[in-house]
Amino acid sequence: MPSCLNLPLFLSHSQMEQRLLSITILLGVLYFCHAQQEGSDCIKANAQSCGECIQVAEKCGWCTDPNFLKQGDSKSARCDELEALIKKGCSKTMIENPRGSTKVLQDKPVTNRKKDPAGQPITDRKNDTVIIQIQPQKLELNLRSGEPQTFKLKFKRAEDYPIDLYYLMDLSFSMKDDLENVKNLGTALMHEMQGITSDFRIGFGSTTPARLINPCTSNENCTSPFSYKNVLKLTDDGSKFNSLVSQQQISGNLDSPEGGFDAIMQVAVCGKDIGWRNVTRLLVFSTDAGFHFAGDGKLGGIVLPNDGKCHLENNMYTMSHYYDYPSIAHLVQKLSDNNIQTIFAVTQEFQPVYQELKNLIPKSAVGTLSSNSSNVIKLIIDSYNSLSSEVILENTKLPEGVSISYKANCKNGVVGTGENDRKCFNISIGDEVSFDIAIESKKCPSDRKSQTIKIKPLGFAEEVEITLNFICECECSLTGEPVSKECHNGNGTFECGACRCNEGRIGRKCECSTDEVRTDDLDANCRKDNGTDICSNYGDCVCGTCECKKKDNPEERYSGKFCECDNFNCDRSNNKLCGGHGRCECRVCICDPLYTGSACDCSLDNSTCMAANQQICNGRGTCECGVCKCTNPKFQGSTCEICPTCPGVCPEHKDCVQCRAFQTGEKKDSCEAECGYLHVITVPERENLPQPGGQTYSFTHCKERDANDCWFYYTYGVRNDSQKEVYVVKKLVPSRPGHHPHRGWRGGRHRADRPGPAAHLEAAHDHPRPQGVCQV
Repeated sequence: MPSCLNLPLFLSHSQMEQRLLSITILLGVLYFCHAQQEGSDCIKANAQSCGECIQVAEKCGWCTDPNFLKQGDSKSARCDELEALIKKGCSKTMIENPRGSTKVLQDKPVTNRKKDPAGQPITDRKNDTVIIQIQPQKLELNLRSGEPQTFKLKFKRAEDYPIDLYYLMDLSFSMKDDLENVKNLGTALMHEMQGITSDFRIGFGSTTPARLINPCTSNENCTSPFSYKNVLKLTDDGSKFNSLVSQQQISGNLDSPEGGFDAIMQVAVCGKDIGWRNVTRLLVFSTDAGFHFAGDGKLGGIVLPNDGKCHLENNMYTMSHYYDYPSIAHLVQKLSDNNIQTIFAVTQEFQPVYQELKNLIPKSAVGTLSSNSSNVIKLIIDSYNSLSSEVILENTKLPEGVSISYKANCKNGVVGTGENDRKCFNISIGDEVSFDIAIESKKCPSDRKSQTIKIKPLGFAEEVEITLNFICECECSLTGEPVSKECHNGNGTFECGACRCNEGRIGRKCECSTDEVRTDDLDANCRKDNGTDICSNYGDCVCGTCECKKKDNPEERYSGKFCECDNFNCDRSNNKLCGGHGRCECRVCICDPLYTGSACDCSLDNSTCMAANQQICNGRGTCECGVCKCTNPKFQGSTCEICPTCPGVCPEHKDCVQCRAFQTGEKKDSCEAECGYLHVITVPERENLPQPGGQTYSFTHCKERDANDCWFYYTYGVRNDSQKEVYVVKKLVPSRPGHHPHRGWRGGRHRADRPGPAAHLEAAHDHPRPQGVCQV
């Protein structure tokens, strides 16, 4: 890189043309040096190829002009902000600056699904694909590092949406009464659900601990216990539900808590056996006990973790003796993956336990188990309405370096941000909400391959499929010339105007071997002076040029010709770099406007020093870093407004007002010399004195007594920060014993400044003097 010091500059003083030419050259050199010293993030990244450059930041571009670099420039100088590249002579048409994009591949409108007067849906109820609640359905995003791609996702809750409900019941002995109530649930629930959907199916399963053959006493008709049994696949025949459930018998309580997690897992993952459709899926789990979870199986010698797969044979779970119970996290994952919303119908005793479980399972509800079948139906319908009124978006695992953000646009103009950025509540049938979604890549994945993610509302079957393509290389790299003569005997590929060196070769033209980078001759060019480390110990000397080390934090960088600079070792204030009011460049804070100081912690804004009278520090101090420094030690306070030892404004100017207005008082003989600073204006009555709100400056009302025991009234104020102005009432008022005309009018300030002592006024009223003669 050319040195910015000791530049020969030959100025001719004989001809104006040569002088102007010299000035032009000087300004160009100064700009070039400044640009090298300051540098943007793009330059500091030391990018060696176009692909590396465009991954630094979305503002970085790469100049492909082969003749762009000047003598001594490093290859990384091609990477800079677009405006800087143009100013340095790169044509806009030769700047590689690919942009990201968003392309909608499938955008079917949301469905307005309604019933006809006969109660049947207008759309074909057998063709579920016609029901669309989320839009768009498929997108393709081309992501460039640091440049987010945004799109809007719309959700509309459809009317008459199909529902599958699976009733899973604990058939332990203590649930005997509840089983009797469920036996007629099928037809009754079918009837009630007609008000919500015309396409409703119901199924039934049961669970008990599977340990004994004959768990009940001889007086009870019990079945052998089992872990889980799929009694009835989902059906739209309510009478069939009643018939099969009526044939079920209770088993015995072998232990408490029960093994419901095994059954819930099988219901979630055995979609074909249960008969789940791609519609709203509800699972009602009815029990009067707690639950086992992962680890409890070890008590029975079972150590293999649950594999989360379907193990039904003849509709019976066959692996309860082989696999441990599922963990809560595993169960949550499978319920979410299969879009199942869970309703826990439990006894009052176990309400707290299942409420805690509900907090861990999104889109779940808890209700009280009742012996009355109508209450059970009400619980199911209320829970369904509550769950369906929530729209909560979730996404699958994101690729490395990719982030996603949401903003919810809910009903009645409510905007969800922070914890509620992906949630909308109280959504009724027919309501439409939307979400603003932004996806950003911070870096290219290691394999640089396209990735697919999905976004879906929890508990709903529909989803948005998003293909992510990563812009990791520039288009100009596709036309690169391998083994190019431009790259020192073919030691690299000439692409995008520069050499991309083969393995083992480095340098601007791939002219150096990695075996040569530590030779003494080359190292000498990387020392700031004879007594310093190579590249300030923060970089490597490559072909006689320092290439600065990169820190783990991409926001922190070493820079400079000898890597002597960085952007993170500046002074701090309030534990913030440069006080949060500047940027760190070469270990020196460059402060934002209105801030100064080594840590940019000194504000130049005087508003915090402005007193109520619109004077800086009340004219009694200076504003330093936004804080008043009082020049008179008698004053203190945030605007030098407090003087504990000072008399009030009224007593302070009393003698001068008296001599200027009435030619009396202690200073009447020296009035001109001592009191000429006052501008006195007389008024006939007290009503003519300035009143609050009528002046553009602050003032004080005063009332003082003269030697003849007479009152005189005046106001004192400072106009335009300098002119001391006094309005005086011409008429003196005699003091009369027992009468206090000043009460309710006592000299009070009409500004924020604290008044000085005025106790002598009160004393005068409490002890009136004999009445004197009051005249002017």
